[in-house]
Amino acid sequence: MIKMMPFFNNSPFGTGKISKDCITGVKPPGKPSTSSESEPDIVSIESAVEETQPKDQMKTESQGQDSALGDSHAPSTEANGSCSHSSECRDSPKRKKGGIKEKLKDAFSNFRGGQKIANLTEKDGAVTDNKPLAVEQIREHLESDQFFNANQQLIALEWALYNNIGDKSEAELSREQSEVESLYELLKCKVFSIIKNSISLAPANPKLLRHAVYTIEEQEVADEKYKSEKPSDKIVSYRPRKWKEVWMDTVKQSVADRMKDIQRTSSAENLSTTALCFLHMGRTMKEDMITVVECIKQHYHAQFNVCSTYAECYHGYFSSQLQLIADFELGDKDVYLLLTWVQNLYPNDIRKNSILVKELDEAKLGSLLPPKMIKQLEAKYLYNEAASVKNWLAKSLEMEVRRWTEEREPEKLDGHFHSELAIDVIQTIHGGQRRAAEITPELGKQLSIVLLVELSTFLKSYQKALEEFKEKNKPHSYFKAMIIANINNCMIFRDHTEKTTPSAQDSTRLKILGTLSEIENIGYDVLLQDLFLELKTIFRKFTQSKWLSCNETMDEIIQATSNHLSEFKTLRDPFYQGIMEKIHGHLVKEYIVRLMKKKVSLKTPELQQNLSNLISAHASHLQSFCKEKGSKATWLDSALPKLAEIIRLQDSNSIKIEVATLASTYPDISKRHLAAILYIKGNLPSSEVRSILNILDVSTNSTTSCESLFSAIKIS
Repeated sequence: MIKMMPFFNNSPFGTGKISKDCITGVKPPGKPSTSSESEPDIVSIESAVEETQPKDQMKTESQGQDSALGDSHAPSTEANGSCSHSSECRDSPKRKKGGIKEKLKDAFSNFRGGQKIANLTEKDGAVTDNKPLAVEQIREHLESDQFFNANQQLIALEWALYNNIGDKSEAELSREQSEVESLYELLKCKVFSIIKNSISLAPANPKLLRHAVYTIEEQEVADEKYKSEKPSDKIVSYRPRKWKEVWMDTVKQSVADRMKDIQRTSSAENLSTTALCFLHMGRTMKEDMITVVECIKQHYHAQFNVCSTYAECYHGYFSSQLQLIADFELGDKDVYLLLTWVQNLYPNDIRKNSILVKELDEAKLGSLLPPKMIKQLEAKYLYNEAASVKNWLAKSLEMEVRRWTEEREPEKLDGHFHSELAIDVIQTIHGGQRRAAEITPELGKQLSIVLLVELSTFLKSYQKALEEFKEKNKPHSYFKAMIIANINNCMIFRDHTEKTTPSAQDSTRLKILGTLSEIENIGYDVLLQDLFLELKTIFRKFTQSKWLSCNETMDEIIQATSNHLSEFKTLRDPFYQGIMEKIHGHLVKEYIVRLMKKKVSLKTPELQQNLSNLISAHASHLQSFCKEKGSKATWLDSALPKLAEIIRLQDSNSIKIEVATLASTYPDISKRHLAAILYIKGNLPSSEVRSILNILDVSTNSTTSCESLFSAIKIS
């Protein structure tokens, strides 16, 4: 076999000197490479290998596979730019200026006329001349996969045929050309079979792929040569053969075949057909593109844009399949799956893979689906997810209501009555938000807003169901325990709402928190009903006895309240505090009611002073008890002391100042409330009473964010 340059190099056609470097494809050290302006600059990988390896090592390594593959043949020096004399060969003044026929005759004469091309050796050391082989010999090379060598000989044979047009009959020319084209078909079949199987072949047999690529590149050079030096019209030419276009079609078909072959992907999970199809295409593209970058790209000249070509083929096939699927009426899971691949897995796991990111960015692939289609799918996904969550929440509430009617005590968690309803609901909502956020963070935010509305609707249904239970199931053995468990649920709902709605003024947030407060108050009313009935009887004693003998009554109130607190210990801490504040407010309010309904008018400052001291002592007792038991309703602390101070004061102006302070702290106090307190001061003239009452007509702003106190007190 002959280690030679392709027949289309300038040197065989011209009269310039052919250097050893040009023939072997090895660049002399220190000399820059030069390539023809009209031909592609194709880098010889084998030349680069030979430059870095000692000759003995090269000979040793060439034993075996290289012989079979014809690996001793490097690509053309003019094509790969490794010949430092290419410019000299083109520009030699000895080059003949005749027509194409004369050039072909002269070139072939130089090729066959006894000129021995030195140093054209195979790596096994065999030395031959550059005479084109016979058809059968070339066929033998092709059948033994020595197609790179066969390609060079076939090009030489093709041009030898063109060179001898005048010496043969038309029938001979037709027969010989048929033989040449038959060989080309065989060569083409073998080369593009290798190209088609590049992904699996490249890691295991890179040399075979390299020779196939060299062959295509040589044919491209031959096409360019044909365009500039077209042979006689007496023979039908099959050039340009456009093997690069065939290469692109082959790559595209190879990609399509691999993307279709779903049997190559096995799944340990029980995936749907659609999910397995997406998994196969995604995994195939990722793994194959890594192979292209690491094992295939190096064998091609840059002008092939091999990574971009493969990437565009994989992307195009993947995109076309997804668009076909998207056009069908998709189920909920398929919509989610489609968006997950388009918006998450493809851009993040494949496009941003550390090995592929540079190449795929350069390919500028874009999205797998058009933006409009993505928006439509996202809208459908949001609707489906909201409907699914809504349906599940309704079923959860239905199951919870059934559990309420069972004669069983609720479970306890850390000493508090517990229900799974809130946990199940929030987990469902969190699951939907998480799935959406995995598609894109923005979609996650959109779904959070939608699901917050669904939560608001659900809580209204929950409130209604709890009210019905309260009215119909009072004889239930664990009635109060069930109520406590449902109050405790509100903490989970409240925490979720406050964390997922950063804006305190969000309308949906306000609705949810308002509904939760109503549910909590429903529960508090049930739990406090018995205590408040008992306290009402005790508080009546204030109006039935003299004030100075009321200390025992206050002790009785404190004791009765303390007796009921133990049953509230199964409330979670925030709600135990809440119920204590309810009790605290009730005690202060009932005390004020009894003070106003006493209808006692004290005529002397001394009697007023004594009552003021008694009220202050009772206020201190209530405040200490409630604070000790967990109330943090400090806004109630000043109510009774301020009333006691109004009763004690004798100067009208001082009383007005104290009234203004009281009205500022408790803006819901009315003239009726104040008049009932002033009635106790029997020595206060009517004109001064009216003047003091008019203080409430002055517009004042509350200095605290207190709840209402006096508005709940009815004065007849």
